[in-house]
Amino acid sequence: MPRMTFIGRDGTRQEVDAPLGYTLLQIARENDVDIEGACEGCLACATCHVHVAAEWYEKIPAPSDDEEDMLDLAFNIVDTSRLGCQVRITEELDGLVVTLPPDGTA
Repeated sequence: MPRMTFIGRDGTRQEVDAPLGYTLLQIARENDVDIEGACEGCLACATCHVHVAAEWYEKIPAPSDDEEDMLDLAFNIVDTSRLGCQVRITEELDGLVVTLPPDGTA
């Protein structure tokens, strides 16, 4: 099974199992990672915003127009920002690293 790492707002690293086909939001919730996901993964908010490590960003399919529209509502956007509900784990993402944006971000 693929593994991935969440880096928390305080810098704490948490390596977790990342089942194939699961979204980052689902994986975060199953592992008590502090991420909101207010819309339950319906692409109607930006509360599951994460920063994908630069070396992994190009391995993830490009965001849809709808995801880009939602990211426009998020704070602390970086070039590798994505919504956790829109990134699904594949074999190629074994080792993926994502960081939660600082407190107060959507």
